[in-house]
Amino acid sequence: MALIERIEWQGHGSFAIKGSPAIQIAPWRVVKREAPPDLILIGHDHYDHCSPADVEKIRGEGTVIIGNESVARAISDTTVLREWHSIRVNQASVKAVPAFAPGDPRHPPEAGGLGFVISLDYFDIYYVGDSKIVPGMERLRPDIVLLPIDGYGRLSADEALRLIDMLQPRWAIPYNWGGAGEEATHLDAQSFKSRAGGRTEVLLLPITQ
Repeated sequence: MALIERIEWQGHGSFAIKGSPAIQIAPWRVVKREAPPDLILIGHDHYDHCSPADVEKIRGEGTVIIGNESVARAISDTTVLREWHSIRVNQASVKAVPAFAPGDPRHPPEAGGLGFVISLDYFDIYYVGDSKIVPGMERLRPDIVLLPIDGYGRLSADEALRLIDMLQPRWAIPYNWGGAGEEATHLDAQSFKSRAGGRTEVLLLPITQ
């Protein structure tokens, strides 16, 4: 199965990447599976990304958890990864990318929020996290980008389109849409897909648990 087909969206900002290693990103309100993930990535300590209850539900004895310092204070045995540093777990390499929203108190730079570039099977997957466009992103050349489109202290749809133009990934998968509250609507997601054009294919994934 191709890597792009192994990516599952679990709603909001949560994703699972099936295979070896099995990777979970920002688990929140997720369902326990038969086998625990090899790797859990959590970029900051907000409740909808950093849920100790969800982590305890899905983690196994050998699960590696990677986050920033605030995540490590909330979840035991977290390996702290600093901005632009990398770590290798089995066949995957993970690089931490700064994730913040300049001038927005919800995601200030000093909070040390992270996104992640996951290098796996000769592909780079960039999970933007809760971030606006910030310095350093222009250096990335991911094959797949997972990015928010709701604009609540994160990329808006317009900003997400600008980021796609900058990075030129082969695929883009938006998140933070289709739910209640602050999330973008189904119509917003469809509009984002139709406006993307160019060489990037936008995939609107169904929610999988």
